[in-house]
Amino acid sequence: MGRRSIIFMKILRFFSPAVFWLLLSLRAGAGTVTVTSLSTILTGIAQDVGGDHVTVVPLVKAGMDPHTYEPQPDDLRKASDSQLILATGKHLENYLPKLSESTGGKAAILQVGDAFPSLKISGEDAAATGGLDPHWWHSIPNMKVAVKTVRDEFIKLDPADADDFTKNAAASLAKLDELNKWARKEISKLPRDKRKLVTSHDAFQYFARDYGFTIYPIEGVTTEDEPSSKKIANLIDTIKSQQVKAVFFENIENPKVIQEITKETGAKVGGELYADGLGTGEEGTYDGMFRHNVTTIVEALQ
Repeated sequence: MGRRSIIFMKILRFFSPAVFWLLLSLRAGAGTVTVTSLSTILTGIAQDVGGDHVTVVPLVKAGMDPHTYEPQPDDLRKASDSQLILATGKHLENYLPKLSESTGGKAAILQVGDAFPSLKISGEDAAATGGLDPHWWHSIPNMKVAVKTVRDEFIKLDPADADDFTKNAAASLAKLDELNKWARKEISKLPRDKRKLVTSHDAFQYFARDYGFTIYPIEGVTTEDEPSSKKIANLIDTIKSQQVKAVFFENIENPKVIQEITKETGAKVGGELYADGLGTGEEGTYDGMFRHNVTTIVEALQ
């Protein structure tokens, strides 16, 4: 609780119980920062860091493809009522200029991905993202920077509750450190020559960099990139020559193409991965999503 909030609570004790609870409820409403989120990853960060001081309005929800999402009129209204819009950045949300114009620039837009270096991409779909890989959340070090970036922005908007934002962010950072230790221990069960990941689209390069994997994607960095028959044929040859044991599909993708590839190569379907955001249930948190992905990969490739 921030210093100002503590003083406010002490003052309230002098009022009758009825007045106490009335003023407390007014205080809770007045102190809330409203944030619009364009990513399930950022929704989770905002809720964890903001706690009771922040109201998060998620426009991109679990199961939605952020590559193809376009804000609707009601989404634009919600965004214009916010003090802050959280975006992934790195050209994932190509509609940001339109969003800013439609909302009259009332809400500040924070592109969280701009806070750290990008992996570069090449190929036919590079132009769609400015040559940058936008899937930065598959790196825990990147997530730690994202938490700090959101924390600092919340403190600017609501300095009275800076202590709470700082404490909440510290708890999130400690949890990420534990998650990274766990992931490295699990992945160490896989010999280096088995760390070969065939996925629906090219979303795991940050993960590959951190944990020593080689990625063989079916599609490019966006889900709108349709693989040619030549590309699929080349991939089938690669899977055979590299003796890849499993092929993975994604929670927002149709696994039909994956199944066809496994028939041609003899590789098995390794399971479902969360590539473009969080899922629901246990996979509805970053910790749950990341643990699911690591466990699925390690079990399938062992």
